[in-house]
Amino acid sequence: MNEDWEKRVIAAWATLDDYPEERAAEFRAVIDALVAELPDGSPLGLFEQASAWDSTGHSDKAVPLYREALARGLSRESGYKGRRAKIQLSSSLRNTGQAEEGVKLLTPELDGPSDELDDAVRATLALCLSSLGRDREGLSLVLGALAPHLPRYQRSMARYARALVDPED
Repeated sequence: MNEDWEKRVIAAWATLDDYPEERAAEFRAVIDALVAELPDGSPLGLFEQASAWDSTGHSDKAVPLYREALARGLSRESGYKGRRAKIQLSSSLRNTGQAEEGVKLLTPELDGPSDELDDAVRATLALCLSSLGRDREGLSLVLGALAPHLPRYQRSMARYARALVDPED
């Protein structure tokens, strides 16, 4: 879509906190109105609608929309939004008792191209792993993501993170 549409979507999302839970449907209507400007079945539109359902507490309604957005080529249309959809879908899958699917979806992202979403990938994957009783693996991911942001102890925290899953390290 064009830059003007993207700016209006960003502006709409900036107002999310203005909508208390009892007015969540109003926020989704704002997003739906923007999506209505796109061609039917647009992966961008499906992603925005999934995000709106998800952000207003309805992971169950978001999951099929995220899946459809990815199936219709969201990652080809916007690699960044495709990655966001995978993160958000994995979180929603975890929230709906399907954490294993979330792990399968996000694990390949650890080896993908790096961007500002890397830590969100690791944090969400850690939550999915924890939901499956794999807390050491999850903690390893979180420590590994945190280590570069510390003013000191980066090397030792990174080493501790690796040792949680590989005691030989």
